[in-house]
Amino acid sequence: MQKDFLSLTDCSVELLEELLELSASLKSLYKGGSRDLCLAGKTLAMLFEKPSLRTRISFQVAMRDLGGSSIYVKPEDIGGIGKREPIKDMGRVFSRYVDVIMARTFEHDTVTGLAEYASVPVINALTDWSHPCQAMADVLTIKEHLGRIEGVKLAYVGDGNNVARSLAFAGGKFGMEMIVATPAGYELDAETIDKANGVSAGSIAQTNDPKAAASEADVIYTDTWVSMGHEEEKAKRVADFAGFQVDAGLVNCAPDGVKIMHCLPANRGYEITDEVTEMPGSIIYDQAENRLHFQRALLKKLMG
Repeated sequence: MQKDFLSLTDCSVELLEELLELSASLKSLYKGGSRDLCLAGKTLAMLFEKPSLRTRISFQVAMRDLGGSSIYVKPEDIGGIGKREPIKDMGRVFSRYVDVIMARTFEHDTVTGLAEYASVPVINALTDWSHPCQAMADVLTIKEHLGRIEGVKLAYVGDGNNVARSLAFAGGKFGMEMIVATPAGYELDAETIDKANGVSAGSIAQTNDPKAAASEADVIYTDTWVSMGHEEEKAKRVADFAGFQVDAGLVNCAPDGVKIMHCLPANRGYEITDEVTEMPGSIIYDQAENRLHFQRALLKKLMG
């Protein structure tokens, strides 16, 4: 059994498909009013360098739903992750106290370091390099609304960031056709593209033309232009991303019935307009909800 969940590149297609099926099954179970208390007596440690609404609440509720409990750990509670004491010591000590560790950090090396030295499962709840839980919740949402994943055309418009990278890895694993539309200088790195296409040839492409990307899209996806830790670049980024806003004009370039996605939080008026966020084709809040359902399934799977 796989111990950790750090990147989609580490996971087999079979495991990811199993997690999607389990997510849908548990979603149906809980919405029907039933419970699966398979993690009774288990404890989740939630380590945060970055604040969060969806990540904290969804993991906390998921753990409670499964009969377990969670501990929220802020950076100041422990003197900073890897600062007051080495990450390898933290991983070993937390393993003596809890049954699973979830970390939302800046550096990807932080979660891989925890996983190396922890004897309990470690979950990547977001790093600057990847956001695998978000991508899996997104795939679940796409499957619910379009009835399939393979062959779905997804146009990602915005920054070639951690979310775009994890979506590219998901596209390669599930056979989606993804076009990443970014301003020059903000593209996804070649290694990510090659790795995704190495799993499913030709599944990921890039362009600097958002309208071309949207022209055949089943889904238009965007994310913030200014991630946490890059606030000092806001003015430059807003200027550089001119023309990459998901607005009614861009949506009108896509086929009828196109779905709109955003991993939130959204800066309305920047990467997406209020009008598009609220339009009937928006499935933004469904994907936010599915963070809970996927993470419930992930916790159950990793803890056996």
